[in-house]
Amino acid sequence: MKRTLFGVLLAMATSTTVPADARAADKPVSIVLVHGAFVDASGWKQVYDILTHDGYEVLVVQNPTVTLEGDVEATRQVIAKATRPVLLVGHSYGGAVITEAGADPKVKSLAYIAALAPDVGESVFELATRPVPGESGPPLLPPADGFIIVDPAKFPTAFAADVDISITGFMAVAQVPWGIAAVQTKLTSAAWRDKPVRWMLPKQDHMVSPTTQRFMATRAKAKVTEINSSHAVMLSHPKDVAAFIEASAADDQ
Repeated sequence: MKRTLFGVLLAMATSTTVPADARAADKPVSIVLVHGAFVDASGWKQVYDILTHDGYEVLVVQNPTVTLEGDVEATRQVIAKATRPVLLVGHSYGGAVITEAGADPKVKSLAYIAALAPDVGESVFELATRPVPGESGPPLLPPADGFIIVDPAKFPTAFAADVDISITGFMAVAQVPWGIAAVQTKLTSAAWRDKPVRWMLPKQDHMVSPTTQRFMATRAKAKVTEINSSHAVMLSHPKDVAAFIEASAADDQ
């Protein structure tokens, strides 16, 4: 029997599908994503899609990565737009940004992904250059005109060995230069001292030493999730990253 147009419309009206904006009303936090050095916020796209599909309000920071102060201010401006208490998520150098910006009273908790988390009076440079026997550091070229980039020939294997070369090859030539002022500035606050922390630690990270990450995560008393991934874990394992962030958000319920 053919369904009438009225019947079809009635079925649609009584569907149990809940719009994303209605689902978002049930979520306890807004999620703010903060990217790291050499890339821009587009790297969060797959994770963003999953989180928004699951009903979260997700805001994304576009860091200039010229100065730490500038990136912290950019993050604070996005935090101010959130409609709920904030779970602040930082990848790589973005971890330093959320460490400083996370002092904002609107920030409820922090999630670090393949990140750097300096203490007060400590810079990214100090952590990134900690000697770790058996682990090579990132293949950075010497500073030029106040900025640093990764050696483009080594970028794909160092930054994202488990991501398709068609993507990482482009990322290598489209790098966003990282300002020396962002690298060397010492932090004035460390939000991980006062707020709950989760940490996703990629065991195949060739940009931020896994050993140094374990040191920082232990210092921050973080709940640690290890994953067999490169530094660019949001590109190679977006579902795992989204699940990690959602678990962090669940801690706030």
